[in-house]
Amino acid sequence: MIKAIVTGGSKGLGAAIVSHLIDRDIDVTDVSRSGNEAMKGNKHYHHEQADMTSLSDSLRFLRTWVEEQKDLTRLYLIQNAGTVQPMETVGHMDPSAIETAITLNYTAPVAWANLAFKLADEYGFELVIVNITSGAADKPNHGWSVYGSTKAALNLFTETAALEQGDQGHTIISYSPSIMDTGMQEEIRSTDASSFAAIETFQAYKEQGKLRKPDEVGGVLVRVLMEEELVNGKLYHVNDYLPSTK
Repeated sequence: MIKAIVTGGSKGLGAAIVSHLIDRDIDVTDVSRSGNEAMKGNKHYHHEQADMTSLSDSLRFLRTWVEEQKDLTRLYLIQNAGTVQPMETVGHMDPSAIETAITLNYTAPVAWANLAFKLADEYGFELVIVNITSGAADKPNHGWSVYGSTKAALNLFTETAALEQGDQGHTIISYSPSIMDTGMQEEIRSTDASSFAAIETFQAYKEQGKLRKPDEVGGVLVRVLMEEELVNGKLYHVNDYLPSTK
């Protein structure tokens, strides 16, 4: 049986991905704090709480989840959970916020991929990992030193893991969703300009209708997963599939 785990699947892009996977009759486990209210009651939707900032807790959950599956043939692991905080210049960041961001955006996805590869070998199922990345990984942005660098590190990890797997092992790819109308965008727009210099640009994206809906961005990813022959290690970008909003 084909199943999926989506971290951070309760809202935004994660919720959209969950919905599109369920539309394909795939059983989805949403690993998030609150769960997806719109999906509760659907036979293909399952919500589990796991503290993604605690490696020991979250890895224990992943191992237990896999061990409990009786008929798993393929697992889509969509690593979507993350944070844009701290949006602040170097010298003014809260050290605990730095630690949380590095754990959520980089350490946890790497550790989960590492364990998932091992479990897939042990239990004999096909594994496809998607690491959700960002255009912020491509260039420096004032106020995003942690967010951009963690996403850049995750991109390189994805490429390296794919290189090690080659064409004969598990599949791991990156997906860049570009700018969307989500809670994260609300956080960005409410930041002080002294902490994030591009605040007016992001406010203009909203005012000018340049933010894509999470549903269409999530739909692109699921179509790629279901209908294309995946290239191991590739960075898939939503802009290659949808008209530009710029």
